[in-house]
Amino acid sequence: MSTTQKVALVTGITGQDGSYLAELLLEKGYQVHGVKRRASSFNTQRIDHIYQDQHETNVNFTLHYGDLTDSTNIIRIIQEVQPDEIYNLGAMSHVKVSFDSPEYVANVDGIGTLRILEAVRILKLEKKTRIYQASTSELYGGLAENKNAAGFYDENSPFYPRSPYGVAKIYGFWITKNYREAYNIYACNGILFNHESPRRGETFVTRKITMATAAIALGKQDCLYLGNLNSQRDWGHAKDYVEAMWRILQQDVAEDYVIATGVTTYIRDFVRFSFAEAGIELAFEGENENETAKIVACNNPEYQLEIGKVVVRVDPQYYRPTEVDLLIGDPSKSKKLGWEPQYDLAGLVKEMVASDLEILKRNR
Repeated sequence: MSTTQKVALVTGITGQDGSYLAELLLEKGYQVHGVKRRASSFNTQRIDHIYQDQHETNVNFTLHYGDLTDSTNIIRIIQEVQPDEIYNLGAMSHVKVSFDSPEYVANVDGIGTLRILEAVRILKLEKKTRIYQASTSELYGGLAENKNAAGFYDENSPFYPRSPYGVAKIYGFWITKNYREAYNIYACNGILFNHESPRRGETFVTRKITMATAAIALGKQDCLYLGNLNSQRDWGHAKDYVEAMWRILQQDVAEDYVIATGVTTYIRDFVRFSFAEAGIELAFEGENENETAKIVACNNPEYQLEIGKVVVRVDPQYYRPTEVDLLIGDPSKSKKLGWEPQYDLAGLVKEMVASDLEILKRNR
């Protein structure tokens, strides 16, 4: 059995998933190369514990400046790195923002995937390099009639994307499948349902909620403003989901997989669970844009707030032009990989709130 060190190339290395995946691959003995966009300010907070600077570099970890909108750049990096595995996690992944920047999203999330596949084909690395494409539950669009008989979305459920982000990702999904069939490239789609962590960006709804929970508990913020509280999502932990990504590329045959928990939760309940971690009990009243949540009890002596104070309101500016009300995935196929989530929703929320409380206390 060969003991040759595997080489992985990860786009989106500075993001939530990229940072957890880099940690996992390094633990498994990989040489990891990450692609980072050039900017005038550093955006490496999530990987600074891995990579410090050019004089203190982890010998198995290297960063490259690159961009999924630049074909020649992608070809050059892949040619230099000669990766055994490529994980394409780079994307503009904020659904609401995709309505404001639809052309950019199409270029990065859709055509960016094509650029990687073409680079592997042009460089004749079909027999060497395996590709993981980060797909998304936003492909399904939340249509009830598209769920399977058990009430879940699975690998055979029809797609109906409801945002420019979802539409761009559907191109990425099908071009990956096409290159697998047309050129015999080992390329897989991981259709990941929502996955969160303390490293999630603060503009994403779960981190926005946990950060606001911490800020309100500490007296740094008065109120949390959200969009559709009736949306339901299948939330897992990013640390669990990157292991599934790795397992997908270790199979003998390239296939596509849904990665999910099989449990769905209202955003309203995520808010309730988040505040409960700080000992703050909420009661919701009203409907639609008039719905609010007020404090009815404070059970943690460290966080004592005014009873009856309204701390959550709905702001219609956060509504999407086309809403996805329900997402729940069927992880049956992915569990055949030997994958099993280690976090439930309660554990995820507990970790996120504890982390944000620590961050804000440290920054007092």
